[in-house]
Amino acid sequence: MDEHSERTALLTALTTEHFVLQTANNSTYADASARSTLYVMALSSSLVAMGFVAGSTDVLVPFAAIVLPAVFLLGIFTVVRLVETALESMHCLNGIARIRAYYRTLGPEATRHFSPEGGRWPEVEPPALRLGRVIAFFGTTASMVAVINNVVAGVGIAILTRFLIPSAPTWAGIASGVAGTLVLTWLFYAYQRWRFDEYDVRDGPRAARPQR
Repeated sequence: MDEHSERTALLTALTTEHFVLQTANNSTYADASARSTLYVMALSSSLVAMGFVAGSTDVLVPFAAIVLPAVFLLGIFTVVRLVETALESMHCLNGIARIRAYYRTLGPEATRHFSPEGGRWPEVEPPALRLGRVIAFFGTTASMVAVINNVVAGVGIAILTRFLIPSAPTWAGIASGVAGTLVLTWLFYAYQRWRFDEYDVRDGPRAARPQR
C-alpha cells in the first residue's frame, strides 16, 4: 500500500472512529438524563405518598423511616454513576480532540476549519471553568442530584432527631438536618474531585498509565 492509500485508509478509519466517539458521547448524556429523571420521579412519588400519611404521626414516622433511606440510597447509586458518566463523556471528547488534531494536518483549509479555537474541551477551556473549579464541579448533573439527595438525608436526620429526642426544641432538629446536609455535600464534593483527579482523561486511569 502506497503512502496515498495509507493516508486515505487512515482518514476513513478516523472518520469512523469520530462518529463512534460522538455516538458514545451522546449516549452518556442520554444515560445521565434517564438516571436523573428516574431519581427525581422516585423522590417526587415518595413525597406525594408521605403527604397522604402526614396527618398521622404514628404512620408518618415509620413510613419516612422506610422511604427516605431507600430514596437516599437510590440517590447515592445515581450520583456515583453520574460521576462515571461524566468521565466517560470527557474521555470521548478527548478522543475527538485527537482526531481533530489530525484533521488539521490535511492542509491549510483544514487547519482553518478544525482550529482548536473552534473545538470543545480539551482543546479550549469550557465556560464553566471561567468561574473557577469549585463552581464548575457544583454545576455538574451529579452535583445537582447529590445536593437534592443530601437535603433528603437532612430531612431524615431532622425527623429522626425529633423522634428520638421529643423534648428537643424545633431548631435543634433543623440544625441537625442542615449540618447533615452540609457534611454530606462536602463529602460528595471531595469524592467527585477525587474521581476526576484519579482518572486523568488525557492519560487514562491512573492504574493503566505506564510507570515513569
